[in-house]
Amino acid sequence: MFYYLGRVLKLLLYGIDLLLFTLVLYLLSFAPKGWVQGFYPRLFWLWCWLFVHALGVDLRLYQNNSKPLPKHYILIANHPSAFEDIGIPALFPVYSLAKIEVRDWWIVGRISAAAGNLYVHREQRESRREAYQQIINELKSGKNIALYPEGGCKGRRIFESFRYGAFDISLNTGIPILPVFLHYEAQEDFEWRPGEYLLEKIWHILSSKNNHANCYVFDALDPAEFDSKEQYTEHVHGLYLKWQAKYLE
Repeated sequence: MFYYLGRVLKLLLYGIDLLLFTLVLYLLSFAPKGWVQGFYPRLFWLWCWLFVHALGVDLRLYQNNSKPLPKHYILIANHPSAFEDIGIPALFPVYSLAKIEVRDWWIVGRISAAAGNLYVHREQRESRREAYQQIINELKSGKNIALYPEGGCKGRRIFESFRYGAFDISLNTGIPILPVFLHYEAQEDFEWRPGEYLLEKIWHILSSKNNHANCYVFDALDPAEFDSKEQYTEHVHGLYLKWQAKYLE
């Protein structure tokens, strides 16, 4: 009883902090971009960290890399849940590519856009082409970009294929790919289900009886080791299938 009472109190305190910080970020999002662009992304990453704790998620980072991580990279991850949208930026200083609908989410969408995140209409070829060039421009400016090569939430298991975009960009820019594998111990609670609303997903995560979310980071991949985007993509997809067999099955 005392455990649950303490957990509720802790979530309440984090929730109050999150609400107050959300209000600050929301108001700052109306300021001229030139005034806030130097510090707003860092506030956004802190906001993501608060959001994780307000959901009661025990997000753990496992550094399975044997070499130091590069300072400049394209982060890729599997995408079984909506939680990655805050979990990844809570751990890594990245700007994420998200579906265009995220930008229209009430309050959250405005904060996400003000932080410099990128958006794409996945079903429109022209939008994907524009996002491709925008990602390259942002990478050239020194930013780290987070992408999900499955092309959206495809369920709790790795999708049958990865899209070429992240690997093509890595080959064209020479910027390494940093692979991250996410494992939610309560997979059904965290999994983004077809037709599910965001508030429903938040409730499922908040009420989960197993709040462990494990984030495994591995050695960065040098694009110079691959001859084509097809070879690069197939190799990395194989790595994710291997990690899936280890952590999920």
